[in-house]
Amino acid sequence: MRISSSVASSSSAYFLKASYSHCFRKQFRASLATNKTSDQSTMEKHSQDQIDEVCSKEACDFKSRKHNSDAIIPHILHLYGSCATPQDFEIYAHNASFEDPLMCANGMKQIKSAFYSLSKVFSESRIVEYSIKENVISPGKQEILIDNKQHYKFLGKEIDIISLIKLHVVDGKVVRHEDWWDKKPIWNRETSKLPLVGRIAEVTRKGSMLATHAIMRFGKDPTN
Repeated sequence: MRISSSVASSSSAYFLKASYSHCFRKQFRASLATNKTSDQSTMEKHSQDQIDEVCSKEACDFKSRKHNSDAIIPHILHLYGSCATPQDFEIYAHNASFEDPLMCANGMKQIKSAFYSLSKVFSESRIVEYSIKENVISPGKQEILIDNKQHYKFLGKEIDIISLIKLHVVDGKVVRHEDWWDKKPIWNRETSKLPLVGRIAEVTRKGSMLATHAIMRFGKDPTN
């Protein structure tokens, strides 16, 4: 059977059109799939980057917390345990302060005198129980709270004190050390209901510190 040239031409045109349409649809679907995969990869990459950033930040925060508490607490235990060495005082900034109900020390030398004197007054002294809480105040500034029980032995009599030690830390160094016996704020002009009584308490603590400082040879480190 003979097919006319016009029919053949029409059939060829139809075949080419159909083939072209099929190829175009195939390429279009492939393009969509590629774009979708690319978008998915981009989204996954962004998501992973965000996760990595959060994890990295948390890791840095964890390292900071670990440095500020775990590195400081062993030295605090040495100080209260009457076994302090010069290295234990390196946790303090040069102009740090220490205050408890008995004395008020300013500067590392006075702080040394305060803790070196423990072994001269008590036959035993140590922290027997404690728990730690650390609060981040701002970048580089933390507050470490040590809820503790202190044990002392004076003239054969055992004395236990429930205390809250507050350490204000800046860039890894203790700038202020407060020891609240019975977890009560230390008496001063601001905490006392009678400012005059608070002022007398401040002067008494400073006088006690000066006397202790002189007796302990002005914060001189022990030679043995």
